[in-house]
Amino acid sequence: MPRPIRASISLSALKHNLGVARRHAPKSRVWAVVKADAYGHGLARVAQALAAADGYALLDLNEAVRLREAGSAKPILLLEGVFQPADLEIVDRYGLTVVVHDLEQILMLERARLSTQISVYLKINTGMNRLGFAGPRARAAYDRLQAGGKAGTIALMTHFADADGSAGVAAQMARFSEWTAGLQGEATLANSAAILRYPETHADWVRPGIMLYGCSPIADVSAEILGLQPAMTLASEIISVQELKPGDRVGYGGTFVARHSMRIGVVACGYADGYPRHAPGVNDSNTPVIVAGARTHTVGRVSMDMLCVDLSAIPQARVGSPVILWGEGLSADEVAASAGTVSYEMLCALAARVPIVEV
Repeated sequence: MPRPIRASISLSALKHNLGVARRHAPKSRVWAVVKADAYGHGLARVAQALAAADGYALLDLNEAVRLREAGSAKPILLLEGVFQPADLEIVDRYGLTVVVHDLEQILMLERARLSTQISVYLKINTGMNRLGFAGPRARAAYDRLQAGGKAGTIALMTHFADADGSAGVAAQMARFSEWTAGLQGEATLANSAAILRYPETHADWVRPGIMLYGCSPIADVSAEILGLQPAMTLASEIISVQELKPGDRVGYGGTFVARHSMRIGVVACGYADGYPRHAPGVNDSNTPVIVAGARTHTVGRVSMDMLCVDLSAIPQARVGSPVILWGEGLSADEVAASAGTVSYEMLCALAARVPIVEV
């Protein structure tokens, strides 16, 4: 028999979360962000579950081709555009839409031999300072794309740096409005946090990402309050039970010390499965888990293939008892916060060795 660990992907939750995005931005079309193998959930299954989206947005050219060859006729947006001239031949062949964020990409487009014009999104750098054209360079890039004749429709986009934080979007919105004044074309501005917090950002298209997978993009507002449902549940079982005496230590380095007699369970899940290695399990700082339907916490360091949990208050727990690491009943956001990371990272880190089932 295989190890008992498994990840369940809820197709109904994905559909539900897309509906939440639509209800918040009813006048906008939706780019469903499915980058990084749909945040670890599986590109093909997620694209099928999100078939009601108006288009898909991702990074990898091969993933875009996979969607097309699987029969998707919807618009597909390459969020970082192309990386070399040969990519444009594939973009042309499969009818993809590309982001242009750098002069070198404009040069590639100007030199390309295409069968038809390519749809383009011009990235405006309004303060994230990663990709895009800022200030007068934005208008110059737009004019050059228009004059080059290789771009068909030219849409406009930016990305917010603090839509989930105290700075908000006002400064970036002001720069976007100033630098694109008079330029024709649709716009996409809003990520998940902006969809939920700032209706003024919704524009023609919104780009929900993490919210589609049932996690909150806003640190102090839970996914449950936002009406989101977890799309991934990582579950396993207890494979061993140990009885500890006061003073006994647990795991590598003995970082957890039993202060009293206690029962601990060993769970078939470790960092090689995608569980965060640095999730704390020391006496005064630990990470929540659910065992046999009851909430408890980790003890000791996470190992490659195992982690330990406190069973002292769960007398019914035994070998074979079910364990929820995150998902249904325990938000990945809460586990991530305890581990000093974000749910995005945990979902994307799900290891290939973990079996996935659709529910």
